[in-house]
Amino acid sequence: MQRPTHRWLAGGAVAVATALALTACGSGFSGSGSSDGASGKLTSSDKALTVMIGSSGDAETAAVKSAVSDWSTSDGTKASVIAASDLNQQLSQGFAAKKPADVFYLSTDALAGYASNGSLLAYGDQLSNKSDFYPSLVKSFTYDGKFYCAPKDFSTLQLIINTDMWSAAGLTDSDIPKTWDQLQAVAKKLTGAGHVGLGISGEYARIGSFMTQAGGNLMNEDSTKATANSDANVKALDYVKTLLNDGDLKYAKDLGAGWGGEAFGKGLAAMTIEGNWITGALKSDFPNVKYKVAELPEGPAGKGTLQFTNCWGIAADSPNQAAALKLVQKLTSKDDQLAFSKAFGPMPSIKSAADAWKSANPELVPFLSAADYAKGVPTAKGSADVVTDLNSKLESLATGDPKTILDATQKNLEALLK
Repeated sequence: MQRPTHRWLAGGAVAVATALALTACGSGFSGSGSSDGASGKLTSSDKALTVMIGSSGDAETAAVKSAVSDWSTSDGTKASVIAASDLNQQLSQGFAAKKPADVFYLSTDALAGYASNGSLLAYGDQLSNKSDFYPSLVKSFTYDGKFYCAPKDFSTLQLIINTDMWSAAGLTDSDIPKTWDQLQAVAKKLTGAGHVGLGISGEYARIGSFMTQAGGNLMNEDSTKATANSDANVKALDYVKTLLNDGDLKYAKDLGAGWGGEAFGKGLAAMTIEGNWITGALKSDFPNVKYKVAELPEGPAGKGTLQFTNCWGIAADSPNQAAALKLVQKLTSKDDQLAFSKAFGPMPSIKSAADAWKSANPELVPFLSAADYAKGVPTAKGSADVVTDLNSKLESLATGDPKTILDATQKNLEALLK
């Protein structure tokens, strides 16, 4: 199973869109009561809450359903969880029909579009645990000076290694790659009958980690300048193209898998690049696979990886915002976040849970170590559309020209900033 959009909500390609999906689908404020989170006035009713998530699989779905059920029982408010097959599409449809889910997963790139058209409740300042969230995560969900939604967790990408295949190839811990050249060498050594050395999802949300290792990314850190066609990014795609053409790297879809974690779990790839959420999928679906997490190798510019986060969005049109806020505070509590981490692997978004998480997950510390140097994905309004277009081009990277691919992305990103 594939983690829907890999924490990257995407719409249609901006190159052909006449209106960005995120700015067209919101319903805005239509209720009779105030929906301004900053004012403290929240709607309230006896209606049940609907919670919509994009799930990595059964482990995540079960964990969220259990937490919501516990809250529902104690609070007395009915609530149900929907695991969306296409979160972005289903959210858009709900807003367009003026029947949105009350609470839902929302990614950084989707925030600007939904916030700018009035679809979201800006409730962040009303959270009793506001000061406990990592400041960088709060910044990710702040738009036009308002803290909109509680970060639900975060993750970084790292290298996941099948230890049985690793040993079978005669490799030891001393061979864990520290550089691009070493990664290329072990990928070649691990490629054999029925499996490839490295199998990843063929998209920016994985390949972008190589961009950061080369010193680049699609935009600067505050998403105010497009940097897609930088020399660093060209160098990164040239490297990935070489691995693809050598046959030591293959995309998950070309291995007959929906995402890198599935390819890894099925033994179709000896290594993959994934986030913390892979631990839950492996535990649930591939419990016999033995693996090790290592920091991604350094590129020409040093260490680098991508960081992802989602928040718990609350709809401005929800008739029961007060209950929704109480639910979100429960879902972002230390106990719930540590339970989610145990179930499917994300790192808690609150500082108070860090020590407990490290103690409970010593084998996953590389994910947390990367928080000091990880780079975020673009958050500019409409950037998800551009990434969707980029992803379609990355599918043919093996035969394409990296500079041409990145020039097109640069043009699309620059168009967003005009």
